[in-house]
Amino acid sequence: MAILDRVELRPGRGFRPDAWYLGIPAVAQLAGAGLDLAPATVIVGENGSGKSTLLEALAAAWRWQALTGAQVGHWMPEAAAEDTDLHRHLWLERERPSPQGGCFLRAEAMHGLFTSVDRSGSDSRAFGGALNARSHGESFLAYLESRTAERGLFLLDEPEAALSFTSCLQLLSLLALLVQGGNQVVLATHSPVLAALPSATILEFGTAGITTSEWAELELVQHWQAFLAEPQRYLRYLVTDPAAGGGARG
Repeated sequence: MAILDRVELRPGRGFRPDAWYLGIPAVAQLAGAGLDLAPATVIVGENGSGKSTLLEALAAAWRWQALTGAQVGHWMPEAAAEDTDLHRHLWLERERPSPQGGCFLRAEAMHGLFTSVDRSGSDSRAFGGALNARSHGESFLAYLESRTAERGLFLLDEPEAALSFTSCLQLLSLLALLVQGGNQVVLATHSPVLAALPSATILEFGTAGITTSEWAELELVQHWQAFLAEPQRYLRYLVTDPAAGGGARG
């Protein structure tokens, strides 16, 4: 059993059956059938497919239902104005008592979270100094590494936005070690590197809802492979040629 084994929609007070997020096929499938999670789960899909909507809801639900200690004050960023109320209606089948380690990180909110951590002063020692005094990628990896002392749930929403290729490999290694150590990782990504997380179950969000896929079968992987093998196949349709009078290359 994973730390967070299964998620179901169980409508509570204030639930709106016409909520916009229920129109997302992946969220609609979760609402109807629930969602099982593995010790390592990678979520891929186009923008708007529901990856961030689900991870934000899982993080908020986990924080309020499972975390109890003061030591988890920096477990996740503050809620954003655009976050949904989906977390209020999620039921989590989870390990009890729930481990208190781990974290939730999303690319667009990391700077604000790290600023809050730096202002707390005492926490900076755990990270080897102020987080925002480093590059975005360095602060991300330092924060994540500091959270490995206790077993827990790690939810990561498109962390590659902060990372170079080499740093993505570092993160991949760190996540693999976390899973081997009994932690759970749920990762939403557009990176074919991070999608290759060893032993992970890969869930693809799309117009058909949620499907389980193999890494080599992902459109994400196939598109990157095709582009890197022959970039001109794509660029000739995307980049105008001034020498040709502004028209696309033929």
